[in-house]
Amino acid sequence: MKIRRCHLLVAALLLVPVVASAAEALPQGTVNLNTASLEQLQYLPRVGPALAGRIVAFREANGPFRAVEEVIAVQGIGETSLKNLSPYLSVSGETTLAEKVHLPRKTTGNEAPTS
Repeated sequence: MKIRRCHLLVAALLLVPVVASAAEALPQGTVNLNTASLEQLQYLPRVGPALAGRIVAFREANGPFRAVEEVIAVQGIGETSLKNLSPYLSVSGETTLAEKVHLPRKTTGNEAPTS
């Protein structure tokens, strides 16, 4: 009886990382920079209403984006932002991202330990 409980406990502990990683899975899909609405642009990680508005204003003033990398010309998008956004951006096809992407925050090592 004790051996069976031990096996169940071990099996449960082995499943914890699988469940945790599934919960942290990021949404899949892309946002077309040339056709996405303000709301769809806000599905992108760390893009709120103001930045989404600047992306739309930029494409209206300059025409369609020819490459994903051109979005770096939008005020508020730098190299780090481009790196985070690139997996979710396209310049053709349908917008398929259907929910907000929340990237995990990077830790600096200065955070207080959690208990």
